[in-house]
Amino acid sequence: MSIKLTKAASDQIKKSALEAKMDNTPLRIAATRGADDSIHYGLGFDDVGSGSEKDHKFESNNVELVVAESSFDLLDGTTIDFVELEPKQFHFVFLNPNDPNYSPPTEE
Repeated sequence: MSIKLTKAASDQIKKSALEAKMDNTPLRIAATRGADDSIHYGLGFDDVGSGSEKDHKFESNNVELVVAESSFDLLDGTTIDFVELEPKQFHFVFLNPNDPNYSPPTEE
């Protein structure tokens, strides 16, 4: 499996990369498990030349993604979306089947 970005997430990442002058820079995704078994996430542009041979690399919607070996099992199968949770309040959300609090989205 791998990690996927929706088009909305991909578009926002590309926009942020351009604004930060980090276009064509991979996006590093990290995850850690909390004491309560929840999963905590982090996103950031990966500086050129950093990383490890053990990193997992993917491409989704024309964005290069990098995940450390230590985060991969927590993130495998995750879809990242960028949604409006409240009026004019957009956030990245992680649809992660490995998270005990995850429930698949339903169509209304």
